[in-house]
Amino acid sequence: MIGGNAYKVIVSGFLRIRSVVIFLFLLTFLPSQIVAQQNANAILNGVYTKQQKAKDYSVDVRIKVDMPFIRMLPVDAKIYSKQKDKFKVVSKSIAIVPRQGFDQASKMLSDTNSITTMIQGKEMLGASQAFIINIIPITDTSDLILAKLWIDEKESVILKSALTTKSSGTILTDYTYGAQKAYGLPDKLLFTVDIKKFKIPKSVAADINNEAKEEDKSKEKKKGQILITLTNYQINKGIPDSVFKK
Repeated sequence: MIGGNAYKVIVSGFLRIRSVVIFLFLLTFLPSQIVAQQNANAILNGVYTKQQKAKDYSVDVRIKVDMPFIRMLPVDAKIYSKQKDKFKVVSKSIAIVPRQGFDQASKMLSDTNSITTMIQGKEMLGASQAFIINIIPITDTSDLILAKLWIDEKESVILKSALTTKSSGTILTDYTYGAQKAYGLPDKLLFTVDIKKFKIPKSVAADINNEAKEEDKSKEKKKGQILITLTNYQINKGIPDSVFKK
């Protein structure tokens, strides 16, 4: 049987060992986490800096929608964008354009104090190696819940994104670049959306509901796609604020 003094010595020794283990854990784990966040911020800042080169732009777009119960011909439209946070789509027809793929990244990266970032790993996308970076808003006032970006660090462009939002569920976006890569502006955007959660114009939603009644619901797709092709960029030509007024 262990005596009182011996017991105290054993307990004291155990507490010292536990303190040393915790200290070593903090010494090795926390700095690595801090470095990982700093590296993530550096990569994201490269993307943000490139995108900021385009103070404003207009571009012609063609929109093709592939969703169950939506029968739409390709739609032509024009997009106007201007720093900060000005964005407008002009079309004679109903245009389904997820704004998240155009300026969500810039909005997030404009204030890194409002987000927490971390490198999750790396992945090959085609011939490019992409860093996978997770972004979590610090406050719950944003529509964004979680963002995951696949970034080509050498080119400082987003190759792919997965944005989970309160309003439209998860939106996956694949980016293809061409002549305007120097500005971080894509030539093609392929959005994959959750049919049940993605917000679409009410007039189109009405058509979906009518068509759904006539179809076998067991054959319903859960995902839909929107392909946007962008041509004839006009960058830094000057766009008056009046263009963005309704």
